[in-house]
Amino acid sequence: MSQPITASSLHGRKVLITGAARGLGESFARAAAAAGAHVTIADILVEPGQALAQALRAQGASAEFVPLDLADPASVERAAQTAAERMGGIDALINNGAITNSGGKLATELSLDAWDAVMDVNVRGTWLMTVAALPSLRQSSCASVVNIASDTALWGAPRLLAYVASKGAVIAMTRSLARELGEHGITVNAVAPGLVEVEATAYVPAARHQQYLQGRALQRAQVPDDVTGPVMFLLSDAARFVTGQVLPVNGGFVMN
Repeated sequence: MSQPITASSLHGRKVLITGAARGLGESFARAAAAAGAHVTIADILVEPGQALAQALRAQGASAEFVPLDLADPASVERAAQTAAERMGGIDALINNGAITNSGGKLATELSLDAWDAVMDVNVRGTWLMTVAALPSLRQSSCASVVNIASDTALWGAPRLLAYVASKGAVIAMTRSLARELGEHGITVNAVAPGLVEVEATAYVPAARHQQYLQGRALQRAQVPDDVTGPVMFLLSDAARFVTGQVLPVNGGFVMN
């Protein structure tokens, strides 16, 4: 029987989080560390990532930083190997790292370079990081992968085509990977947040923020803590029989 989620529900778990130097990724890292996990922060932003790891260690947590460029397959492999070596394995992977790089442009205005950059990081990077972490995940008795998708792929946000398409691919990969990795006892799920108020969404026009605010069943701004809880649940023993699922976390803007 699964146990209730508590402050120590991830005690001793070895968690690798991509794109964790700021924004949602930082919130995931702080929450996992507070729940007793050994956390590795992987990001292309070296100084903020190192500073976060140091801050968590100063609070008594076990935290590491590894540099990661999701657009570079060799960097992905190195990051996964280094994280596994330092933590003594990987029990959980949060594929959070992503770029937008196409906001505000119609499909007819997108460049090939912009499209490819988004796909290389958000789609190929998620695939390659999962594969790179797989040898360690297979050795774990409580392995889980959580992919951070987006509700933009569920409602078809305009003027954001490359990002929306990439997150739709992440949702599809989640389902396929859940079937492939299920034989190893590895759960694979996705969380699809709405528009979260973080530094990385500062570029979003005010009209889109207002559209979300007015369209939610819960009419308030969405903050990182709204997403952190569901992600921690999917990493916990309470979700050991949940796999291949996509959980929209958007205050009811999109309902399944």
